[in-house]
Amino acid sequence: MQVKRIIANIRTEDPTLADRFYRDILGLEMAMDHGWIRTYASPNHMTVQLSVAQEGGSGTDVPDLSVEVDDLEEALRRVKAAGIPLVYGPTSEPWGVRRFYVRDPFGRLVNILQHA
Repeated sequence: MQVKRIIANIRTEDPTLADRFYRDILGLEMAMDHGWIRTYASPNHMTVQLSVAQEGGSGTDVPDLSVEVDDLEEALRRVKAAGIPLVYGPTSEPWGVRRFYVRDPFGRLVNILQHA
């Protein structure tokens, strides 16, 4: 048996609120919409990963999601243009990533990062 994918599920009363953040800002595509559930996916291939952490690194809280992007400055520009406050960063971490934290529309802590 092989795991084909891992999907993060976020509870909300209004799944449409995800569009602005996950589609418009992060550029994910709508893969499925049944009204009560929406699934967003990268137009590119993603690998399966699961992290279990005691902290988020550099003394930060463990983020609910980590989203790796290919252009952190563009992600940061979109977040700022949307008026979403930064929780942490942007900063270059000693383990080779540049990142920042924000909260999505549901209050989840999201780590947006790019490998250096």
